[in-house]
Amino acid sequence: MNILVCVKQVPDTTEIRIDPVKNTLIRDGVPSIVNPFDGYALEAAARIKDKAPETKIVVVTMGPPQAVAALKECLAIAADKAYLVSARSFGGSDTLATSYILSNAVKKIETLEGKFDAIFCGKQAIDGDTAQVGPELAEHLGYPQVTYGLEVEAEESMLIVKKETEEGAELIGVRTPCVVTFTKPAWDPRYPTIKRKMAANRVEIPVLDDAMFPGIDAARIGLKGSPTHVKKTFVPQKKSGGTKIQEATNEDSAKKLFQALREASII
Repeated sequence: MNILVCVKQVPDTTEIRIDPVKNTLIRDGVPSIVNPFDGYALEAAARIKDKAPETKIVVVTMGPPQAVAALKECLAIAADKAYLVSARSFGGSDTLATSYILSNAVKKIETLEGKFDAIFCGKQAIDGDTAQVGPELAEHLGYPQVTYGLEVEAEESMLIVKKETEEGAELIGVRTPCVVTFTKPAWDPRYPTIKRKMAANRVEIPVLDDAMFPGIDAARIGLKGSPTHVKKTFVPQKKSGGTKIQEATNEDSAKKLFQALREASII
């Protein structure tokens, strides 16, 4: 299989502090890490490669030049190739613009690496929690998708995905090419070896800038105008802890509850 894994470099949330005046995140001086959910996606691809060594894993990220650190970490773990999508015009992109840019990047990388059978993403980024880029990427590409993936097995022309549900999990078959987004499974991602770390540090990461996408619509990206505009944000009101009713018997408790609801004009 030929698998593309989308990753993102995010601030280490265990190190982030809150500005008590502005009520915003203080990112200065906070170390960056590979988004943990993207790590699960990479590990899922690596497990496919364990069973089929001819599998090729390519990783891509969108961000500033320093995001190459995240790509090199992925190369050290399991990836074979890596690409950075970076341009000033991409700065400030929201989820819809990001997924649109990545969909163009997928098509460009396919001219270099061949058609991808599957695109793996983390369910969400820990610095945003919107869980939108993966599904939007599938929409831009016109691919079927499976969300909340836990594990995946490759079969001829399809994937068998173990998907998390409210009741537990279910198995879903999806034909390739497809997009799968991963949540936290029962296992942890593998660690890189010293040999792979040293090799990854020597790799020159190709950069795809806006000049590489001549057909991209400038009105739909980053500084040219992301399509989503936040009108307002608010903090939900704190709910009370409620009133506990515990009488000598269930019947007495029911009577007291009934009386309280009557007095509150609820019934």
